[in-house]
Amino acid sequence: MPRPATALVVDDEPHVLVLLRTLLKKLGISTIWEAADGIEALRQAEAHKPDVVLLDLNLPQIDGLHVLEKLKADYPGIPVIVVSAQSTQKTFSRARELGAAGYILKYAPNPELLRMLSEEFDKLGGGGPERTKGPDEPGTETGVN
Repeated sequence: MPRPATALVVDDEPHVLVLLRTLLKKLGISTIWEAADGIEALRQAEAHKPDVVLLDLNLPQIDGLHVLEKLKADYPGIPVIVVSAQSTQKTFSRARELGAAGYILKYAPNPELLRMLSEEFDKLGGGGPERTKGPDEPGTETGVN
């Protein structure tokens, strides 16, 4: 899969939506849709079929883990990267079990957040230097996309 060109950003904090939109544009993503709750996230995903979803976990209407589960059931080929303030091992592990392609802490400094997003996109395929993937990474025979 080449680096994504379209993205759905799901977060209920307007300033986070603005920040992520700005960072995504720096990474070359030209089309960005936004949703501020779980129901709207599912509607936007159905309407647009984005190349990637950036998903917060603390959402109104339907929480992010349930949105992740539904997205992966309905659109298994769309990678979902969790961008959340929740940093517990339990939450991280649950997101991975449900099919998250990556997990980024959203309150990292902006340059670090940009670097982490770029690295996650590189893992999806395209952009950046080639590297050998580990056995549990998406895109390998034993990994789960």
